[in-house]
Amino acid sequence: MQNEKIAFIGTGVMGASIVKHLLGASYDVTVYTRTKSKANSLIELGARWADTVAEAVRGADLIFTMIGMPSDVEEVYLSEDGIFANGRASQIVVDMTTSSPELAIEIAQKAETLHMESLDAPVSGGDVGAQNGTLSIMCGGRKELFDRLLPILSVFGKQIVYQGEAGAGQHAKMCNQITVAGNMIGACEAVAYAMKSGLDPDTMLQSVASGAASSWSLSALGPRMIKEDYEPGFYVKHFVKDLNIALKETERLQLELPGLKLAKTMYTDLLEKGYGEKGTQVLIKQYVD
Repeated sequence: MQNEKIAFIGTGVMGASIVKHLLGASYDVTVYTRTKSKANSLIELGARWADTVAEAVRGADLIFTMIGMPSDVEEVYLSEDGIFANGRASQIVVDMTTSSPELAIEIAQKAETLHMESLDAPVSGGDVGAQNGTLSIMCGGRKELFDRLLPILSVFGKQIVYQGEAGAGQHAKMCNQITVAGNMIGACEAVAYAMKSGLDPDTMLQSVASGAASSWSLSALGPRMIKEDYEPGFYVKHFVKDLNIALKETERLQLELPGLKLAKTMYTDLLEKGYGEKGTQVLIKQYVD
């Protein structure tokens, strides 16, 4: 797929790093994001700029999206100015936004009616994984399409797994976010306990973050908590969105997950306190602020 033209819609914290990897691998990439200044560094590296989603789509063979909320996904894909209204047969769309499984299925069905192809491919690994090209990518859609796209996904991903039909990638991402929710509470409580008990929290992490309690939340975000560095690798506002999607799915599945509910309550409180633009590690403020 080296010669195919790529449109990448959404160049936020993670999207920008992914585009850099694609440019580094000599792909022809056109970018669109709502605020052009956020794409300036990519344009300087060789990315083309499109003034609208429609403009980006018309010249592309493969369209990646990595945007904010399910409502944004609906607008970008389903509005009269969006992808499907301006796309053409044989184009491939890959949504890497964490969104609802139902919306992923709707996009796949719409793509099929237009003789396009679709993959839902949400990612995990945060800003560090995006920068290092080591993202975990969870894919739902047609297996033959997954196999075809695997080389390009490998440019910015490391653990790339086919989960099943359309929507399966999003279901896998919900499992990821449910796990992260619990890990974040545990990581914050460990750091808070270390501080209150008189331990040096950095020294504590040397032992705990490499033992049986190890987790990405503890090893990658624990040091940020200690330094009071709350800049986002992943926004609180987006995590609250993900937890709400997960809770909606648990209701549909008639599954009770009290840990998920607790995490959602705690992060919603942070959102209401004005921390929506901060990283998920700001949860430590619920314990030591």
